[in-house]
Amino acid sequence: MTHEHRIAMLIDADNSPADMIDEVLDELAKEGVINIRRAYGNWKSSHLNAWAALLHDYAIQPIQQFDYTKGKNATDAAMIIDAMDLLYMKQLDGFGIVSSDSDFTPLVMRLRANGLKIYGFGEQKTPKPFVNACNKFLYLESLRRPEEGAVLDPAEAAPLKSAEQKNGAPSPTRASAATLRGDTRLVNLLRKAVEAAADDEGWAGLGAVGQHISKQASFDSRNYGYAKLSGLFQAIGLFDVRTHGKGLQVRDKRAARE
Repeated sequence: MTHEHRIAMLIDADNSPADMIDEVLDELAKEGVINIRRAYGNWKSSHLNAWAALLHDYAIQPIQQFDYTKGKNATDAAMIIDAMDLLYMKQLDGFGIVSSDSDFTPLVMRLRANGLKIYGFGEQKTPKPFVNACNKFLYLESLRRPEEGAVLDPAEAAPLKSAEQKNGAPSPTRASAATLRGDTRLVNLLRKAVEAAADDEGWAGLGAVGQHISKQASFDSRNYGYAKLSGLFQAIGLFDVRTHGKGLQVRDKRAARE
């Protein structure tokens, strides 16, 4: 019998948009069963009305946390204490942390040290230490679905001439080739992953490359505006991409010149 991964979802309601709960649950459901669902905040505050309106529909347990001291975030402390209790009292495989607050970085590192997978969700403003600490982090903006009937700018709506056309629609906020190539950390990550999985001719299966990346970094191509990893490799312009059998292979263009 296949073991279903058990995940606890903890939401910092003070620092997370309520209208993205569908997308968060959809992503976490791909990783396992969300057995525990909790949202933290001062539920007496009108600031959380949007969250309060949907708690029952999504079976999310509200955890009341009063603002004991002005300027201090008591919600963060409550979430951290609960997470540590769950770590030792429940047999969990992972946590979904929904917040844009870097205060959870030490917690994430502690949970990962115990062998749990951490899936983070936050807005673009989320500090990098928290993003990088997670096994996988997704920016909520990259998950936002276009409203029905919304009209995109012609330049944004132009289709990509790549394998991504077959695998899913690109995000209208996708990063340009120049922006991607200017991201030194991204370039090094992709090149090292390809090198690790490459054959004698420098070609590496895209699946193996993706697996290598997931083992060492918090990464998702959608954070750069590309629905599939293949689209990101084509867009950055530093790699050759080809169809091989039933899959795709990539190769660093520098290897082709050697």
